[in-house]
Amino acid sequence: MPDAPWTIGRLLSWTTDHFAKVESDSARLDAEVLLAHSLGRERIMLYASFDEVPPADTRDKFKALVKRRGEGEPVAYLVGSREFYSLPFEVTPDVLIPRPESELIVVTLTDRVKERPASDNRLKIADVGTGSGILAVCAAKYIPNADVLAIDLSPAALAVAKRNAERHKVNDRVYFVEADLFPANKPDMRLDYIVSNPPYITTDEMQELDTDVRDYEPHLALHGGAAGTDVIERLLPAAAHHLKPGGSLLMEISPMIAPRVEELIDQTPRLERRPTVRDLAGHARVVEAVRSND
Repeated sequence: MPDAPWTIGRLLSWTTDHFAKVESDSARLDAEVLLAHSLGRERIMLYASFDEVPPADTRDKFKALVKRRGEGEPVAYLVGSREFYSLPFEVTPDVLIPRPESELIVVTLTDRVKERPASDNRLKIADVGTGSGILAVCAAKYIPNADVLAIDLSPAALAVAKRNAERHKVNDRVYFVEADLFPANKPDMRLDYIVSNPPYITTDEMQELDTDVRDYEPHLALHGGAAGTDVIERLLPAAAHHLKPGGSLLMEISPMIAPRVEELIDQTPRLERRPTVRDLAGHARVVEAVRSND
């Protein structure tokens, strides 16, 4: 008796079981995303096509992606995209894969802008360590009177960020600079807001990361040194220098290092700590500091 045909439904069922065996936390979702990508259609369209038999070349493409995913390669890198704040963003192995937790920075930033007195002045925002550009692009898209400086040490990451800015049609208000923290040729630059998702994973935690993070995502954007605060310790005084009086620094952190980061803010001249913003699970996620007026 001939084997049953490899319909979309059968492919999804087999692949979900396969991913579950290799301990994927999102086996069904991974299978659907990879198959939809191979077919060149939206994931939701799979549900109306369970009995369809994809052509052989599509099945071969899907099989190759399944193999790579089974070896640990992240789905976002395999398909080259990840959604963030309801927008699609290109991602490559040169940048971190956007996480939902980082959306809290965008929410907090837009909330702070809404709290400002009405003004015709344009806002100046910097995204330090922009990576794929998610924070810079969202800031420009959702704050129409803002000009955004996207800064990163990696030219490859900046290339991805530029393409994302073009994709979302904010490239006329997002400016890209290759620099460590802030551009050295702009010592007098003053900003209304600084946002950042700096590397904050400790050396010990790096060894405990899941394989798809530890072996595939850029360590430059993950590893924050022995205490997780190597970059943060340099960013805080630099932010105090570049912020306008009353300007804010919003920085994503790990809940594990929150007490230390809060202590560092308290020790930084001209920065006044605001209550740390917690995520829906109650974990400390975004620290906020305001430049004092003195």
